[in-house]
This record gives sequence, structure tokens and C-alpha cells, in this order.
Amino acid sequence: MQIRLDKFISSQTSCTRSEIKKLIKDKSVLVNGQAVTAPDLKIDPASDHITLSGREIIYQEHLYLMMNKPAGVISATEDNRQKTVLDLLPEEYRRKDLFPAGRLDKDTVGLLIITDDGELAHRMLSPKKHVEKYYTAVLDREPAASVTELFREGIILSDGTCCKEADILSIDGDTVSLRITEGKYHQVKRMFKSAGYTVIFLKRTRIGALTLDGRLSPGEVRPLSKAEVEKLLQNETNP
Repeated sequence: MQIRLDKFISSQTSCTRSEIKKLIKDKSVLVNGQAVTAPDLKIDPASDHITLSGREIIYQEHLYLMMNKPAGVISATEDNRQKTVLDLLPEEYRRKDLFPAGRLDKDTVGLLIITDDGELAHRMLSPKKHVEKYYTAVLDREPAASVTELFREGIILSDGTCCKEADILSIDGDTVSLRITEGKYHQVKRMFKSAGYTVIFLKRTRIGALTLDGRLSPGEVRPLSKAEVEKLLQNETNP
């Protein structure tokens, strides 16, 4: 597959076209060890060795990242006032069109997928696909055992929105583990509020069969393997 050098760099990094031209002019772009001067040079990403300011660029059609989202940052691509999850990415993972696949509230932590694959994100997030999301919630007090049945029947939110059935997996004092198959706005917090409880801490621990890597500190990120990407959709069903 032949592709223009500047187009290749643009697709694999966060560099603008003008920045790419300057890097090439400054001889910071090497193809097979040789500095190049032509942005429109045709290269083969599968066989040519490309480095940018000393860093190798390996072609990936899509990028899939796992982040242990910390509290205090928003799940957005950009914001003029608040820090976003994309602001936390190391330089080697920054590229155009990345977005958080499914939002976590500013104060919610845990497993967040960042990608540029819109199709995968749709399949992962669509309620019709029934991909499971797992959370641990700390409530303002220990819930009654009856909350399990309420969630199983499907909570009705204060605005009349009906939630699909959800499973309370365990209750340990004020700490609850649960599983849902949707991703409505502030859904877990609103479900508990409708049942009479306030969520004071919320963490997403798993999507599909993919569990948050316990080695990631808050704010850290790592790429997913092909097998891990498949785990995101492991319990996907067709409508």
C-alpha cells in the first residue's frame, strides 16, 4: 500500500500539516534512515521504516488504549476550561480523531477506552448490543436487600426513563458491585438515586470481558492487544 509521507504522519500522530512540513524541512523525518525533503514522497507503511524526531512510527489503522481514568478530568476530546482524558495521553499515543468511547463522569474513575475506531465504539456502547459494563459503587449507606430486585426489574428514573434490567452482584456494607448493559447519562448514579441512595464513589472495572489492568495507576494508559480488543465485544449480541 503506497501512501504519501505527510498523509501517513498525519494519520499516525497529532501533527498538523504545517508542523509536518516544518519537520520535513528540518530533516527530522527519516525514511529507511535517510532524511527526506518531499512531503508527497510515496512510502509503504508495511515495509518502510519511518522515524519522526528519532521516534519510530509504526502504522496502525486504529489505536485502542486502556486508561485508568482518574477523578477530576472529563471524558471529552477538548475543553477550554477543564482537563480532558486526551490531555493525559503521552506523546507517543497522540493522534488525530481519538475520542473516549463512552463517558465517565468527571468524578468517576476506572476503565475507559480511548480509540479512533467509531464502529467499535458504537458496537460497544449501543444498548441493542447488550455489552456488559461492571461498576463498583460506594453509597451513602448500606442498601436494603430489596434493591437487588428493584434493579433486576428495571429502574425507572425520575424523568420517566426506563432502564434495562441490571444485576446487583454483591453488597458489602455500603459497597455494591453491579452490572448494566446500557450507558445512559449518569445512569448508575441516577438508578441508585431513584432507589433512595446517593453514590459517593463510582468506578468502572470491566467492559465486556475486558477488566481494568490493576497495574495502571490513575491517569496511566496502555495500548490494547488484538485479543483484548475482542474481549470488549465478547458478550455482544445482535438485536
